[in-house]
Amino acid sequence: MTIKLAANTVASARLTVEKQHLATNISCESQDRFPPVFATAQMVALMEIAAARILYPVLESNELSVGVFVQVSHTAATSWGAKVTANAQYIGQEDKLFIFKVWAEDLGGEIGCGVHKRAVVNVDRLLTGAARRNAG
Repeated sequence: MTIKLAANTVASARLTVEKQHLATNISCESQDRFPPVFATAQMVALMEIAAARILYPVLESNELSVGVFVQVSHTAATSWGAKVTANAQYIGQEDKLFIFKVWAEDLGGEIGCGVHKRAVVNVDRLLTGAARRNAG
């Protein structure tokens, strides 16, 4: 697979922090307790969206990109109602993986940063493999 992307291409994703984006909503059991601030998992998801947007123009109709690696620091808390922007910058390719510098910010400045890698996959093949894995 040969995909050409311009070095340093940047994309962003934005959201206003709502109740569903708060760390308090991340739990599996009743004793799980987290503060009512923007969840790290939600920040990472927003960073993934920004990186995926860079790949959209080069994908075939039967392809999507999937996240395969994330290494980020979440360095500042963001409250409910704040606006958050995640940014991704394409920095290169390593075999079949596309590498992005990612960072997120609110009105107070940077809230997190790191590196994210994505792979381009055939959707049908991905779903078939997932179904086979979970069939029994």
